[in-house]
Amino acid sequence: MPWSPADASAKTKKATSPAAKKQWADVANNVLEKTGDEGRAVKTANGVVKKRGKSASKKALALRGALRGTY
Repeated sequence: MPWSPADASAKTKKATSPAAKKQWADVANNVLEKTGDEGRAVKTANGVVKKRGKSASKKALALRGALRGTY
């Protein structure tokens, strides 16, 4: 069953932006195609989106620090 970005909201709370939802669907579909395992596909996609969120948070904190003149 191929997934669409709209399916991401039902599988994870971390995919909040359209770009994150698209990435979730792309990863899930790719893993499903390679392994045939839907559970693994969802788990992998969730992990990728979770890491994406952590990376974005770190970038936002670094940007705020740079704007304030603190590092």
